[in-house]
Amino acid sequence: MNVQQLQKDANTIRFLAADMVQRANSGHPGAPMGLADIAVVLSKHLRHNPKNPKWLNRDRLVFSGGHATGLIYSLYYLWGYGLSIEDLQAFRQFDAKTPGHPEFGHTAGIEITTGPLGQGVANAVGFAMASRYVGEMLNRPNAALIDHHVYCLCGDGDLQEGISYEACSLAGHHALSNLIMIYDSNRITIEGDTSLSFTENIRGRFEAQAWEVIEIDGHNFAQIDDAIMQGKSSNKPTLIIANTVMAKGSVSMEGSHHAHGAPLGVEEIKASKKAAGFDPEATFAIDPDVLTRFRCAIEQGDLLEREWNHRLKEMPLVEQNEALERLMHPDFSQIQWPKFDADVATRDSNGIILNAIAKALPGFLGGSADLGPSNKTELTNMGDFPKGKNIHFGIREHAMAAITNAMALYGPLMPFSATFFVFSDYLKPSARIAALAGIQHFFVWTHDSIGVGEDGPTHQPIEHLSQFRALPNFFTFRPADGDENVACWQVALEMKNAPSAFVCSRQKLPKLPNAPLVGSVAKGGYLLRQEANATITLMASGSEVGLALEVAKLLETQGMACNVVSVPCFDLLVMQNQSYIDSIIDPATQAIAIEAARGMEWYRFAHKVVTMDSFGASAPANKLFEHFGFTPAAIAQMIKGA
Repeated sequence: MNVQQLQKDANTIRFLAADMVQRANSGHPGAPMGLADIAVVLSKHLRHNPKNPKWLNRDRLVFSGGHATGLIYSLYYLWGYGLSIEDLQAFRQFDAKTPGHPEFGHTAGIEITTGPLGQGVANAVGFAMASRYVGEMLNRPNAALIDHHVYCLCGDGDLQEGISYEACSLAGHHALSNLIMIYDSNRITIEGDTSLSFTENIRGRFEAQAWEVIEIDGHNFAQIDDAIMQGKSSNKPTLIIANTVMAKGSVSMEGSHHAHGAPLGVEEIKASKKAAGFDPEATFAIDPDVLTRFRCAIEQGDLLEREWNHRLKEMPLVEQNEALERLMHPDFSQIQWPKFDADVATRDSNGIILNAIAKALPGFLGGSADLGPSNKTELTNMGDFPKGKNIHFGIREHAMAAITNAMALYGPLMPFSATFFVFSDYLKPSARIAALAGIQHFFVWTHDSIGVGEDGPTHQPIEHLSQFRALPNFFTFRPADGDENVACWQVALEMKNAPSAFVCSRQKLPKLPNAPLVGSVAKGGYLLRQEANATITLMASGSEVGLALEVAKLLETQGMACNVVSVPCFDLLVMQNQSYIDSIIDPATQAIAIEAARGMEWYRFAHKVVTMDSFGASAPANKLFEHFGFTPAAIAQMIKGA
């Protein structure tokens, strides 16, 4: 091991990061400088192909401390992922390939969008779970197609976030032996030393969660190398506690929390470069010998992938080839979509649909936060993870969603996660990342309104529909019956670059008069009932569509003609042009929306909204709908009196 050369490589990364932050006058130099020694050694272990960032059997590298982008982009430039020096110089600038936090799909090689602390820890667990499932499907004792590792770089802040406890507990439970997490223990937070708020025994915590724990000097190259080698041979997930110094290599800012999120200053950088034997006047400088060593990743990665492709050709079992083909190229035409001829709760119809999809698509799997029987998400006779499709996440909503995000980005998988709608609050940050990163993650949320009944206001979602309808690139489907539920899934499966949520009822809903066309659902809303002389258009989603039809029938007996519009996906409806909207919401009519939730967004289309103004109550569902005015008689009276 040439320590002198490794030190030069690490210092190159340190000063690239410092120069990037200084040029932008914004960013975080401390963590990249502290992690540079680890990054250099990790580079020698990482199996990846810069020519093909989507190679299935590559190692996954997750930067949970997403603020350390000075390190991230330096590495991806040095490895040869298509970044230029000009891209590094444009760090944190508009439309650059080097934004302030790593974004999936924006910069080649970035595996997943991180930044909110703790997310990346759960994402790494998700990648490890995905590889375990795919490996169980494809590997044979004499032909392992999936044998890569998942690495995660995290810091003190990541491990303080509750999501890390949830995710790491599940990782230990499943003995995810290909997961190696490197903890940058520099004992610094924005406010000062971690001892201000964080004094727990990290080793004890992770050993209690069934992890292998190794503690090292994070600036000792031999110890770093040995720890990674030990982690790669462990039969447990591995935590490497790397004791590091914030802003290592800065002559006067080493170990200071002031180096966390602010430029070091031009003179400080010059002095630090001089002390390390670098030209103090040169910025963004990389010696040819350093670049050559890192760029070896291109040829090495290409060779690794070609060797893997050769393995594919020599797979001894035809069934392995067929399994890989079915996994990589799902055939939606094989799904035997159910039909519903009776009143049914949409959680029940949704469960039947999930089973139909899972039977046809090998990569479709998922589970609930300990609510499978209530969410109706159990996949019958399809086994439990890792050999089967049912994932038991336990009561870990936030980690569940972040894990599923990563599983969706692993490559050939199409996962879902599920909980009660009101508990979507616990996973909102991960749902937001799914929308921002364009991840095809299917969220199943049941018990969707005051129809939950006796469990009361703590379990009755009121503001939640509005919250998720306000989220860009997130599509919330609230089907009104079983057939509309089928059409919603048919639309969502084709939406490759966005998450979808299925908000389903606990109570039975009446079957609609006609099964909707998929094309109508794809537009978000459609005319369910049309009258020639209508003066009113009633709009609703989910359980309130049947109510709107009853209101229309009652008003018809009183001489008032009503159109009824079902809106299974408000988010898709707002994307339609005005001519389509006018064709279903006649501008000559008074538009009234009905929703047993907050529903303020309906004013975009409606003159009046029949909505909830409180948190609900504990009582049977029918009593609650009556009390809060969601009956045909009450709504008809309100309309006549308006």
